[in-house]
Amino acid sequence: MLTSIATVSISGTLEGKLQAIAAAGFDGVEIFENDLIAFPGSPAEVGAMIRDLGLSCTMFQPMRDFEGMPDELRSRVFDRAERKFDVMEQLGTDLLLVCSNVSSASSGDRARIVADFVELGERAGRRGHRVGYEALAWGRHVHDHRDAWDIVRAADHEAVGLILDSFHSLARRIPLDSLDAIDPDKIFIVQLADAPWLEMDYLSWSRHFRNLPGQGDIPVRAFVSALMKIGYQGPLSLEIFNDYFRGIPAPVAALDSLRSLRLSIDEGARAIGLTAQPEMPARVRCTGVEFIEFAVSDDESASLATTLSSLGFRETGRHRSKMVRRWQQGGINLLLNADPEGFAHSHNLVHGPSVCALALRVENVAAATRRAEALSINSFEGRVGRGERKVPAIRDMSGALIYLIEQGTEAELWERDFIALPGGGEAADAPLRAVDHIAYAMSNDELLSWLIYYFTLFDVAKPVMTEVPDPLGLVQSQPIHNEDRSMRVVFNASAAQDTLTARLARRYWGAGVQYISLSTGDIFAAARSLRASGAEMLTIPPNYHDDLETRFDIAPEMVDAMRDLGIVYDRDEAGEYFQLFTRAFEKRFFFEIVERRFYDGYGMFNQPIRMAAQSRLRDDSDLDL
Repeated sequence: MLTSIATVSISGTLEGKLQAIAAAGFDGVEIFENDLIAFPGSPAEVGAMIRDLGLSCTMFQPMRDFEGMPDELRSRVFDRAERKFDVMEQLGTDLLLVCSNVSSASSGDRARIVADFVELGERAGRRGHRVGYEALAWGRHVHDHRDAWDIVRAADHEAVGLILDSFHSLARRIPLDSLDAIDPDKIFIVQLADAPWLEMDYLSWSRHFRNLPGQGDIPVRAFVSALMKIGYQGPLSLEIFNDYFRGIPAPVAALDSLRSLRLSIDEGARAIGLTAQPEMPARVRCTGVEFIEFAVSDDESASLATTLSSLGFRETGRHRSKMVRRWQQGGINLLLNADPEGFAHSHNLVHGPSVCALALRVENVAAATRRAEALSINSFEGRVGRGERKVPAIRDMSGALIYLIEQGTEAELWERDFIALPGGGEAADAPLRAVDHIAYAMSNDELLSWLIYYFTLFDVAKPVMTEVPDPLGLVQSQPIHNEDRSMRVVFNASAAQDTLTARLARRYWGAGVQYISLSTGDIFAAARSLRASGAEMLTIPPNYHDDLETRFDIAPEMVDAMRDLGIVYDRDEAGEYFQLFTRAFEKRFFFEIVERRFYDGYGMFNQPIRMAAQSRLRDDSDLDL
């Protein structure tokens, strides 16, 4: 399918938008009238730019308040259409979008509306043009694509067709099986947009809260599948009205948009047993986190090693050719990379001590790298010593690395690349088991891009985004997870400049890992072990535990133990959740210890308590985290 996007979907000047759209890899572009009006050159110059960039102009839009107008306005409406046809010829497109009338002067008389489209079709056909009719969700007389299709069918003109928009159809919850009655050859173009489910007027909802497929809640994939099922093979074009998109750089928005559109095509086809894009395998199935790598200096490496030792980790290996140390506990592998050359060193110079890479176990590395390439995700190749294993890697949205390791080959990596240390085996009483989840902090305008990156590449689900109150503002928290929860990632962002999340993003000079959550089978035993080993833990205010006894039916002795050990608690209808937090390392990141008892969330009620406790530890220079 031809991929397209409307210029209204991204920010900037028209020429900047076109350059970003072409660079992202789109096939075509819809020219939105306001963008053309604001351009200082002629439509012919815009058409030349489009062609020079290797794009096609898929449509010019919109033609508003056309059908059913009274006699005294009708001639003016058709004069306006003729002028739009003139512009289309200069732009190099043959398709004009006509959206359903919202004017109070318009008539809902169907015979009159059909007659208007017959005449418009005649005028367009004489000039080699086509017109597509779109039912706006807030249209005065026509706000349902079934009504628009009835009008197009009644007009029965080869130059008059239908334009479908997922938002207008799905916001009104029009049954998808209604698409079965439409002739796919009469659908001239399909526009896609996702959106969160909101209770508000359709116009405001559409103009401010549309987002990319995969970022919202309406069933866009099912909409695309239904179209493919009836045989539609025409252009798919994004039309996004969103204040957020107007605030991020055009190249970023364009690349996010293309990834989202390719996801829509791919997932829509797969849902009905087709493969629309053979070059793009299915979303990557991840089976867990194999290791997390920290970029550190020599001094930071020694300090972090002390922290890890207090958490029950033991050093079990040294890299054969690099200054990388392996620390291990249960199924957790943490690498401290203090090598004076290479990617980790550069990462440390920019971001300070931080997570520079993580390795994910996947079912098929070759397929994963092909999908990443199809989504324009950059790959990375680092220095590989003689006899060492080459591990494919891609860059995430921050430029950090995600290594891809074939499930079942993990042992080979450790045997070939690391020298095992004598006596470096795991302690029998090691309290921690696995990586539960990884949480990132980022600026507010990056969150949806991170979501699109992970959601288009990996086979993950997207639970509802939540708002977490920081003492100095709200934090948006968006979790994702794979089917068996062996990979969980949380994206945290805040528009408030003084929240811990926002300050961390500034300290990092970009998005970075805020904390790493490690699971245990016995939170109380783990807490006692950490205390005995001297781990620096976050102090929870006593009022919190006093309140627990009023919120939950918990035995007093259990509350006393949680109070003594600094454990926080949450419960839902499925189970219980216990959390324990370390102090931050170098004011960058911290570790969280959790025990899940059939609980699937992230203890969001406790996050404000944690953030408030961390805020109290700020010194004059900045924050503890």
